[in-house]
Amino acid sequence: MTDRVSTPSPVNPHFAPADLGDRVALGFVKLLRFVADTFFAKRYGHRAVVLETVAAVPGMVAGLLQHLRSLRRMEDDDGWIRELLDEADNERMHLLTFVKIAQPSLLERMLILFTQFVFYNAYFFLYLASPKTAHRVVGYFEEEAVTSYTRYLAEIDAGRHENVPAPDLAIEYWDLAPNARLRDVVIAVREDEAGHRDRNHAFADTLKRGEQPRGQSQGQGQLEGA
Repeated sequence: MTDRVSTPSPVNPHFAPADLGDRVALGFVKLLRFVADTFFAKRYGHRAVVLETVAAVPGMVAGLLQHLRSLRRMEDDDGWIRELLDEADNERMHLLTFVKIAQPSLLERMLILFTQFVFYNAYFFLYLASPKTAHRVVGYFEEEAVTSYTRYLAEIDAGRHENVPAPDLAIEYWDLAPNARLRDVVIAVREDEAGHRDRNHAFADTLKRGEQPRGQSQGQGQLEGA
């Protein structure tokens, strides 16, 4: 059983852009952040529902394309594909958790359909053109996710968001205490996002050096060593 109640806020380092691709990635993510801030403001539960549908796309797209690359070259991927797919599934669990908490409206469900369609295609072609830049996008996206969940946590602690009981799905997935609350869930999700942030920036750095990233085993609910 994991006690996350007293877990401190994780350090959220910012990766300074080193080249044009990094600057494009950061600009794209800042645009997404502006749209999210404009549409959702401090409705963090509803923001999480929509944004987690986006966050679950990159790992699946990258896993698919790296799977096809491995087949074409008849080379082992050193566990990288599995980690990418695990990341996508982890983000999917974030979505299913916050759906239980926020109960998205019909308008938000329609927005999810549109956002997923646009983002999937944009990310697919970006990954084909530059896997390094694509992973940098995810690194920056996860930086923003850690910031958002930290603000969400502050709203809960200030009493502006009700600290409702954690859904059973979240308790089972993150091995939380039976009496866990929303605060515990937000902390667990934030830890996951910090792990994805660090790994995707590391993937981008490795690809920039012209090397093949290696997979890293992932524990339940979060990346190992995050």
